Amino acid sequence: MRLTDYTDYSLRVLLYLSVRPSGLSTIQEISEAYGISKNHLMKIVQQLGELGWVETVRGRNGGLRLSSRSKELTIGDVVRKTESDFAIVACFANQTGEQDAAPPQQRCVIQPSCRLRNVLVAARDAFLAELDKHTVGELAHPANELARLLGVVSIAPVKAGGFAPMAGRS
Repeated sequence: MRLTDYTDYSLRVLLYLSVRPSGLSTIQEISEAYGISKNHLMKIVQQLGELGWVETVRGRNGGLRLSSRSKELTIGDVVRKTESDFAIVACFANQTGEQDAAPPQQRCVIQPSCRLRNVLVAARDAFLAELDKHTVGELAHPANELARLLGVVSIAPVKAGGFAPMAGRS
């Protein structure tokens, strides 16, 4: 199985926003952190916003943040929404009961009694089942290490009843 760059970048955006301690992030920041084209990310962020996974704030001080429920998304959820084609081979092109999209010259002669198709369906389903075992929030840990690698400034958590220690002080 191979995922498209679109899905890869969607997952990266969600992970980046997951390790952001507070405030808003910009597409520019995410673009620079991963070395990905800002133009590619704009379309992705738009879809993630439409899905309700990312909140977008417009205006001069606008940006992005992860919606509160997005850390519970499974990786399988994200892959299913961002991948447009799960047809591993040509005979999978028709998964909706419609007329097969493959031209007659591309049809496989053994398709009526092919058992390979069932094996490939099982493999695809196992792939997605494994992705369903993992959430965005789970994969964003350890958050401080990922944040460091992405250049996100980490903020020490505030302890109950007091303030977090400042760096360099005992």
